[in-house]
Amino acid sequence: MQSIRKDSGLKNTAILLIYCSDRQGILAAVTEFLNENRGNIIYLDQHVDHEEGLFYMRVEWELEKFAIPREKISDYFQTLIARKFDIVFSLHFSDKKPRMAVFVSKMSHCLFDILSRYTAGDWDTEIPLIISNHDTLRPIAERFGIDFHLIEKSSSNKAEQELLEIEILEQYKVDFVVLARYMQVLSDQFVANFPNRIINIHHSFLPAFAGAKPYHAAHERGVKIIGATSHYVTADLDAGPIIAQDVVRISHIDNVDSLIRKGRDLEKIVLSEAVYKHLQRKILVYNNRTVVFN
Repeated sequence: MQSIRKDSGLKNTAILLIYCSDRQGILAAVTEFLNENRGNIIYLDQHVDHEEGLFYMRVEWELEKFAIPREKISDYFQTLIARKFDIVFSLHFSDKKPRMAVFVSKMSHCLFDILSRYTAGDWDTEIPLIISNHDTLRPIAERFGIDFHLIEKSSSNKAEQELLEIEILEQYKVDFVVLARYMQVLSDQFVANFPNRIINIHHSFLPAFAGAKPYHAAHERGVKIIGATSHYVTADLDAGPIIAQDVVRISHIDNVDSLIRKGRDLEKIVLSEAVYKHLQRKILVYNNRTVVFN
């Protein structure tokens, strides 16, 4: 990837994410469109996948002096640029805070990490609610002043309860969902309502050490490295587009407790990195893979 960026600190910018078949003149056409309309570019990052023959790009520019009204930018870009190059694009504005819902079960480590970053002002987002299938973490939500909804599930009521969850998310105008160690499998119907807008975290032992106690199984096997993976959720369980991953080395001196501690630390870091990239509009998804811009 090649990139340029300026540290503007501005909140009045527009962001274009685009991909299309690679051909000459795309980069020039997009930048000329912005320059001719007095758009000062503060970030530009592009990548060419030579195997697939695809061009990816993220560009951000100031809106203060931009000649096209923000509500018409999409139409102008579609007519003047996208149609010519058969570009698939999405347009975002930095002054619109995405609204995030957090789904949890009983484990609190990822939730605490998310809420600490949120309350510290590290993320430009709003968290209006937390949903859980257990009441265990309700006190945490109350401590941070966030609405908590208990939606208990069983094999007999799962479909009904998911419809209730979707209704609640719509009431709160939620833009995306984060599964912070939420120990329930989402149905295809639920996932279809939030394409590339549900972020999950899990350990990187799958499929070798699946089940409820992966760290115990890994310890018995004597593994030398553990990791965590964050990805968008698709209908194919734990096989959605990967956003972020990390690993840590371990040795014979690590017992099960230390594996769990190190694994949970990784899960927090990797999940938060994925959420941050999503909030920054720095992820493009194509064919179950991601381009994650710097």
